[in-house]
Amino acid sequence: MKNLFLFFFTILLLSSCSNTDNSKKINQKPMKEEAIQTAEKEKVLRHIVMFKFNDEASLANIKTVETKFAELKNHIPEVIGFEWGTNNSPEELDQGYTHCFFVTFENEAGRAIYLPHPKHIEFVEILKPYVEKALVFDYWTSD
Repeated sequence: MKNLFLFFFTILLLSSCSNTDNSKKINQKPMKEEAIQTAEKEKVLRHIVMFKFNDEASLANIKTVETKFAELKNHIPEVIGFEWGTNNSPEELDQGYTHCFFVTFENEAGRAIYLPHPKHIEFVEILKPYVEKALVFDYWTSD
């Protein structure tokens, strides 16, 4: 009888430990889902633009393009980030592209406002006489 009591007591004890572990797992699941949702919210839409300037573009013309592109963030609130730089890769695979610009948006709606925005259209008109080729690539950031 004493052994039977110990047997049931052991099973009850193991069962309660097991339930405690499951409750932790159940409680952790929403936290994991919240982390995934937060990570998805932190993703942003990047709009990459690269330019290969033509031979007629002077250093002053190129500087104007750089300045006018950077000013767009001041006129279009949907632009939440902007950075740019010139190529310095030693790989020699640039195909003549010298400038790369990153424009960041929270979502596709922001990009949809940016593209036809009068200030963006005005910038494109300033740019056109000096660019031989442009490359545009958009993507959602990922971990």
